[in-house]
Amino acid sequence: MRGLLFEVQMPAFILPVILLIASNLFMTTAWYWHLRFKDMPILTVIGISWGLALMEYCLAVPANRLGSAVYSPAQLKTIQEVVTLVVFTGFSAVYLGQSPNWHTALGFGLIALGAAIVFRG
Repeated sequence: MRGLLFEVQMPAFILPVILLIASNLFMTTAWYWHLRFKDMPILTVIGISWGLALMEYCLAVPANRLGSAVYSPAQLKTIQEVVTLVVFTGFSAVYLGQSPNWHTALGFGLIALGAAIVFRG
């Protein structure tokens, strides 16, 4: 991928995943950061979250455009969903102090199994 300031050389199937991970970090933050700041006015929370979501879109749109060269739309969506679960689990544990329990792990495991089925097809 040719950037504004430099050129990045990596396999075509890697960059979309990296961009989806980065975009999901922004979106998960946009959705959940404010749970530690419940006294903040909701309109302020919405404004900050919109700014974070804009960054998410700036990464997700190119991720999907570049990714469509090597992945099907269903595979891209599956990657995004798996990334969402992984990022959310880490965010929840580190930022919100709520580690997953075995029910959560089992549910996420079943989703991962579904993702594996999508890629095998």
